[in-house]
Amino acid sequence: MSDQLAPLGDDDWPEEVAGLRAGFAGQLNVYRTMAHHPALLAAWAGLREHLVRRSALGPERSEVVILRTGIRLDAGYEWAHHVVRARRLGMDDDRIRSLRGAPSAMAPEDGLIATGVDELVADAALSPETRARLMAALGKAAVLDLIATVGFYTVLAGILKSFGTPVDAEIAAELAARPI
Repeated sequence: MSDQLAPLGDDDWPEEVAGLRAGFAGQLNVYRTMAHHPALLAAWAGLREHLVRRSALGPERSEVVILRTGIRLDAGYEWAHHVVRARRLGMDDDRIRSLRGAPSAMAPEDGLIATGVDELVADAALSPETRARLMAALGKAAVLDLIATVGFYTVLAGILKSFGTPVDAEIAAELAARPI
């Protein structure tokens, strides 16, 4: 048995999660890699649904969290996918690029969110000051979703980087045609 886990093709897709193949899981290499462990992929589905579609952060703030987490963890797969997704939400390239830099150089709310991400990646906790500022700006549900999103994408980065999961062809082509 190889210790590499290439994304599974349709012919190798596990029967235990057959219902997920036609949805989100069959669309991206990250979940095709995770399908090597069907129980994990099945358990992952509910949290993914919440964080991707129902987060109290809303779509743009979620992308700020995900992009900053990708930068902090040097997770190229996540960065690439979420640059494309952020653009589709209407975020411009200057804003997206700013998420690579110092929080003080970003728009104020993005900088606050990036500071929270940075603290979570470095210390697995928000400082009391950052927590208070985030609670005042975003509300408690959004702060909890911010923390959960950083954790979620940290786990994904670990899977992606450990197994060298390739960026999906459609995303790679889109970024080749329109680099950031």
